[in-house]
Amino acid sequence: MTVIYIASEAADEVRALAEASGLARVLAAPEGGVYLLADADGISLCKAGEKGRVQADFGGGAAQYRRTKGGGELIAKAVNHTANPTVWDGTGGLGRDSFVLASLGLRVRVFEQNPAVACLLADGLRRGRLLPEIAEVVGRMMLHTGDTCTLMPQVAAAYGRPDVVYLDPMYPERQKSAAVKKEMAYFHELVGVAQDEAALLAAARATAKKRVAVKRPRLGEYLNGEKPAYQYTGKSTRFDVYLPFEPVKD
Repeated sequence: MTVIYIASEAADEVRALAEASGLARVLAAPEGGVYLLADADGISLCKAGEKGRVQADFGGGAAQYRRTKGGGELIAKAVNHTANPTVWDGTGGLGRDSFVLASLGLRVRVFEQNPAVACLLADGLRRGRLLPEIAEVVGRMMLHTGDTCTLMPQVAAAYGRPDVVYLDPMYPERQKSAAVKKEMAYFHELVGVAQDEAALLAAARATAKKRVAVKRPRLGEYLNGEKPAYQYTGKSTRFDVYLPFEPVKD
């Protein structure tokens, strides 16, 4: 069970997000394992005995590079961004791909089932809204916390189906750099078992009006072993595109 430690220097809005997460609160930093820390820097994923921390960061170098170069990325083609689609990200994580999509001018509903990851993402969005250069972009991202397969039909019934559902299920072998390895190690310890691939893909295809775009390593296996309708392939990553169960014609 993930816990959260709220330090005395945490700002009121940070404290409010931490308390709203539903995570068990501890009175001191744990002596083992990963945990969330709420302090003057916001909310971070930490590991006992290590100095590194992970945040949802939309103002940093990598996020800014992807924001300015995002129009040429494969992800833009995968969601057919020139058609100005509505996009739902069913595997929100730290929101990085959703941020790229929002940088393209798209409105993105972001679904994250793990309450600790959702807490990190909520704080990242909070901090992003404070930065004038990206506040408008972050404002196009809306977070939904809970099981994607359950939430998507509920949100679709209330607001209508999206054009595109985007998925980036956890895939441990994709990234190679030392920094990302550490981050992924933290995340695997935090999240544990990945989402049910069959249920996730089925829910996405039942929800999307136009397509489901799935991010995979270039040489990785198909999600749930299901062959896509077509693909966009880059040097290290590809996007598998599936057609919805009930496509909507223009």
